[in-house]
Amino acid sequence: MNIQSAFSAGLQGYQRSADSVTEASLNISRQNINTLANQSSAGAEGNLDQFVDASKKSATSNLIQLQQAELHAQANVHSIKTADDMLGTLIDIRV
Repeated sequence: MNIQSAFSAGLQGYQRSADSVTEASLNISRQNINTLANQSSAGAEGNLDQFVDASKKSATSNLIQLQQAELHAQANVHSIKTADDMLGTLIDIRV
């Protein structure tokens, strides 16, 4: 096994996880802004219940995406740590 490729794969996976967190966070922020804008424009009238239900679904899927990204990041950190440990062991054996 090539240790450098294990490091690279771990780092790439971690970067993808960070990108996923950023995307989900931005989506949640946009939903909150849209919710506030629609509530202020709808006032007491309008069919706000449908909008709130749709917003909850989207918020839920984005929160799930955040949780998945966290788990992926943890897995990638574990693979980076393992590659680091293997490299340390190889250096100790060769010295």
